[in-house]
Amino acid sequence: MSGNILIIDDEIKLLKLLGMILSQEDFNVKEASTARSAMTMLEQYEFDVVLSDVRLPDAFGVELIKSIKTKYPHLEIILMTAFGNITDAVQAMKNGAYDYLVKGDDNDKIIPLVYKALEKVKDNKSKTAQKSSTPKGFVQVIGTSPLILQARKLAEKVALTDATVLLTGETGTGKEVFANAIHEASDRKKNNFVAINCSAFSKEILESELFGHKQGSFTGAIKDKKGLVEEANGGTLFLDEIGEMPIELQAKLLRVLETHEFIKMGETKVSKSDFRLIAATNRNLEDEIKQGNFREDLYFRLNVFEITLPPLRERKEDLKVLTKSFIDTFSHKLHLTSVQVSPDYYKTLEKNDWKGNIRELRNTIERSLILMNDNVLDAESLPHYSEKTASDKDSLSIRSLEKEHIQKVLQYTKGNKAEAARLLEIGIATLYRKLEEYQLR
Repeated sequence: MSGNILIIDDEIKLLKLLGMILSQEDFNVKEASTARSAMTMLEQYEFDVVLSDVRLPDAFGVELIKSIKTKYPHLEIILMTAFGNITDAVQAMKNGAYDYLVKGDDNDKIIPLVYKALEKVKDNKSKTAQKSSTPKGFVQVIGTSPLILQARKLAEKVALTDATVLLTGETGTGKEVFANAIHEASDRKKNNFVAINCSAFSKEILESELFGHKQGSFTGAIKDKKGLVEEANGGTLFLDEIGEMPIELQAKLLRVLETHEFIKMGETKVSKSDFRLIAATNRNLEDEIKQGNFREDLYFRLNVFEITLPPLRERKEDLKVLTKSFIDTFSHKLHLTSVQVSPDYYKTLEKNDWKGNIRELRNTIERSLILMNDNVLDAESLPHYSEKTASDKDSLSIRSLEKEHIQKVLQYTKGNKAEAARLLEIGIATLYRKLEEYQLR
């Protein structure tokens, strides 16, 4: 792998030595003895990796990182010092350094580290290229497999219209991500995107959440409440798991879609809302119609433009880039730096059928970062269920995975439930409810 390297050091002998070592690896090397001359070179040439001494005659290397990363965000910077200083190391990482070397320990480490930094640069450039070629809103749709590209192309086209969209596919395939992307790429992006899971509420509560209510319209209605249909005025309403909506509410939703008029619970006055609807389901709605669980007329009204999202097992070529994205996300969340990934980690991930799809992969990556040793992700870091086969149905259920994930996060936080709830991105009350549900203490 060829790469363009800039070395910054005021010790000329060391500067020349490092230049010679890196040149022998077929890298294109430039040298600078001051921060000022280095910044001039960065303007004149295109570099991939910078190796910089901490103590320069005209700058402090830890602070220099900020200036370089601001102007050249794709670059990776390795800091070198003759004095091992934990405070400087931590600050260097916060400022964007790829890694931190103590001089004298670098002979065996420098070449492998430069290669790893170049891999990171390659990823940086790839992500930048993807973002620049992808309409705003779709940067969160990760992957280059034919199936996901086809789904994204359809979503990009329909985003420019006001058509109702029906997203279908298995649980965990990213339907809400697509819904949000469609909204962000539409003319409605400046207004609200509001979402609700239709399977999460009873009929009465779901009706109140959707249409709102007047004070006193039912027990517990202590004040007027706006519904999501009203909140979505001018924007987008996303109804997840619409196949779970009680059939009594389906008639009300159909009327709203046809007239954009609705009546709050306990009120007689008609209100209006101009919203775009995106619905999602993991059920076969045609089968639900045959069983009498779903209205055929509502199905035809929803199915103006259907996009089917592929399961992860059918787009395994995207597994690596999805994994890298989750590693970046959770490394930041868990305050981890310089996480290394061994080849056997990816190989082990590929063995799973991912019945829970991207959601299961996301949970697996977060947990393995918690379990890893010495900042290295390998097969041993992975939860045992990631290696199980599709026949292990109980261990691959979302319920089983969630229970095991909560247990491991609680182990990581040493029983601190508030911290566990923060890492799990759920409310503390929700965590306690799940602990009782799964009989965990």
